[in-house]
Amino acid sequence: MDPQDKDMIVMQHEFKYRLNGKEKMIVSAMAVEGKNQEETAMAITVGTPLAIATKLVLTGVLNRTGVQLPINKEIYEPILSELESFGIGFVEQEYLIA
Repeated sequence: MDPQDKDMIVMQHEFKYRLNGKEKMIVSAMAVEGKNQEETAMAITVGTPLAIATKLVLTGVLNRTGVQLPINKEIYEPILSELESFGIGFVEQEYLIA
């Protein structure tokens, strides 16, 4: 990357499901722009959640042992919450599919 270049991460998840006989979809999207060639969006979106998780382990908020998948609410909820303070968050919309 040249000194004036910035990268951007764009992520979108689509979840389709049926509830009470109605088909629905949730779209969850996020976009993060890097600051410069050193503080890239890729570095920010990979490093920040890891740093938050490390802090939560060291402060005793997370006390699980061994390798953990981030699919447990005890793990991902505090991380996602703190990520918002860094301007990293998802916007969700729910749709009714005809």
